[in-house]
Parts: sequence; C-alpha cells; structure tokens
Amino acid sequence: MNRHRILIFWLALCLPGFPRMYPQNSSTVARDQLQQIQADLRRTHTDKDAAGFLAAARKNAELLNGSPDSLLQLMSAQAFSGDITAALATFERFVGMGQSDEDTLKLPQFEKLRADPRFAAIHARMAGNTGAVSHATQAFSLADPGLLPEDIDYDPTTKLFYFTSVLEKKIIAVDASGRADLFADAPDSWPMLALKIDLHRHLLWATEVALDGFEICPKQDWGRSAILIYDITSRKLLHRIEGPAKSALADMALTPDGDAIISDGNGGVVYRAHRETLALERLDAGEFVSPQTAAISPDGKNVYVPDYDRGIGILDLATRRVAWIPMNAFALNGIDGLYLSGHTMIATQNGTSPERVVEFALDPGNTHVTAESLIERATPTLGDPTHGVIVGDMFYYIANSGWNTLDDHGHRKPGANPTAPLVMRAPLHN
Repeated sequence: MNRHRILIFWLALCLPGFPRMYPQNSSTVARDQLQQIQADLRRTHTDKDAAGFLAAARKNAELLNGSPDSLLQLMSAQAFSGDITAALATFERFVGMGQSDEDTLKLPQFEKLRADPRFAAIHARMAGNTGAVSHATQAFSLADPGLLPEDIDYDPTTKLFYFTSVLEKKIIAVDASGRADLFADAPDSWPMLALKIDLHRHLLWATEVALDGFEICPKQDWGRSAILIYDITSRKLLHRIEGPAKSALADMALTPDGDAIISDGNGGVVYRAHRETLALERLDAGEFVSPQTAAISPDGKNVYVPDYDRGIGILDLATRRVAWIPMNAFALNGIDGLYLSGHTMIATQNGTSPERVVEFALDPGNTHVTAESLIERATPTLGDPTHGVIVGDMFYYIANSGWNTLDDHGHRKPGANPTAPLVMRAPLHN
C-alpha cells in the first residue's frame, strides 16, 4: 500500500514508537533525519538563507538517494541561490529519469529557470515522458467497481487468482474469466490489504488494517493491523497475529522457508513473521521511511525492499545491513509492488509522475539497474496500479484499482464514478 494514497507524510513522521512487546531498537533514523531536513528547508527558505537552503536540499537528495522528488527540491534551492546552470543540469537529470511535473514547475520559485532560453529544450523533452505506452493486454476485469482490489496472487493448482478488497473487506478467488467467489471476509471487518500464497504448505497469508482516518473502520480500531493465515483448501482461518500499535501491515512477501516479510509503511518498519512460532521480528534498524511490497532473492538471503521515498534497499537477512541500489538515471522511488525474476525486477510505480508499470534489468549481481523497459504508462485505463504477480513468463497486475476515487477518509470523492478494476498482463523479458 503506497503512502501517497493513504498516509499523510508529516503525520507518519510523528507516529509514536512501538510497544514493549517488540523489544528491538525502534529508532526511526531515516524518518527522523528526513523530518529534520524538512524543518531546515522550511526555516532556511523563510529566512531567505540561500546557502542554508541549498545545503539542506543537498542533504535531502543524499538521504533520498537522488529520487526525482529530491531533484525537484534541489532545483528549487539551486534556482533560489541564483545558480541557474546547476538547476538546469538537475532538471536534465529529472527528465532523464522519465519524469514529468508541470504543476511544480509552474511555481514562482522556478520563474527565473523558466525564463532562461535553455529551459525550453529540456521542457520539451519532459513532455515526451507523458506519452501513453502500453505493452500489456487485458486478461480480465473484476465486475464489481466497488471492490477496490489491493493485492493479487495466483494458485496454479486451481488456476485461481486471489484478490484482497479494501472497501468490501474480503478476499475473493477469481477464475480466468473474471468470475469471483468469496474466499473469506475480514474477521475484524477491516480493509484487507496484503496477500500471498504458500503453495508448498497450502497456506494463504493476508493482512487486514484499520487504516488511520478511514471512516469505514471503527474509530477505536484505527492504527491496528492483523496478520491472518488461512488453510487455502478449507478456507479456515488458522492463525491471527495482532500487529504493533499504530501500524499499517499492508505489504507482504514470502521467504522460501515460508516466513512472511511484512512492511509497515506507516511506521517505516520491516518485520519477519515466523510461520512456526507466529512471532514478529523487526529486521531493519531505521533505514526505511515508507517500505512497501518486497521481493525475495531465490536463495532467500536478501530482501529487496522498495521504499516509497528512498528507492530500493537490499536487506541482507544474515547481517541486517541495507545497501541501496543506486538511483542514477532510473527512478526507483514510488514503488508499491516489486517482483523479481532472474535478473529482472518488475515494479508497479504509483508514486512516480506519471504512474507506470516497468521492468528494470539488473546486473549479474542483482545490485544495480542497467536498463528499464516500460510495460504501461499514462494510458486511460492504468489509473492507480497496485500490485502484481508473476505467472510463468507473464506478469499480471491490477490496473484501474480505484484508489484515485477516494478521499483521505475512505469515501468516494464527489462526482467520482468508479469503473471495473482491470487485470492486465504482459510478457517478461528475462
């Protein structure tokens, strides 16, 4: 579940720590650093301290690994300090990452930049980043426009796709024609979010989250999460694990030994839920701001954690160290779901501008991105893509989910007319 849909960022930074039942270090180092940098940006800009503003913008870009949003902030500071040449060079980097943001560039702080004759050529190239691209075809649609599907997985033994529903608080099983059958209702009547199938053990893992501020949840439950484990054949709920207070356990991946790697985008934490003991273990040391759906290396040693703000961190499960994949020429932020196939990563990016689904080619060590290939971008039906699943040599993903029709309280926006969510598919290029 991505932060821009639900989590108000300044509020997320102020959330309290975790209760004593989770005794590991609960420091939120990266989030604290980002909060301080943002305070410095506001202060130095108000004080018209150009040098201080630029220094804070550089720290921001360093912390966020040169993400497109941090480049826009750096451009603003460079223009504010009068270094138009540097600001244009940063603009080139932003455009080279396939990004576009007309609204931000219209702000007063970019007036001098827009007036420079060199701006027009870069701006024209930026327009090319908004063109529609689609190498996917529709697999099927989900007939219920009120479903708001979040996660998807596939069981090849029954040839059924499984989906979680946010608004209808349930899990459904769907065949290849789109015909749906109820698998389970949320036991606490909270939105259903993450979902993964353990084929070897015939289990289905899921999460339900009483999203903070969502009025379809009882107010007294806001900020609660639960991990659910079902027998996929009988559809019986076997275990329920209560999550930490003030958490949103909204994203999940499974290790080869059947444990769940669960991201709390609200608290900036990555957990391991042990299948046998049902214990939750914190894996990070505060490196993440808003972690999302991770990908597991085939040997189970590394977890590729997409952070909505910082890009992709490679978490070594043995050492607990995090190494960041260099962003360089590729936008690796704003990823809601990340999937690994050989030396290819597939990402659903609903936090980039424009939103897109993309393949990233990796080097032989799977530590650097060497190229990208768009699957879908800026089409009339893409909407807010959420998650996907690799099935053989195809990637299936949820498009037109409906998140963009909701306000911050989980209600439909005035005039919103949700249409049927789509499941798209595209061939992989390993």
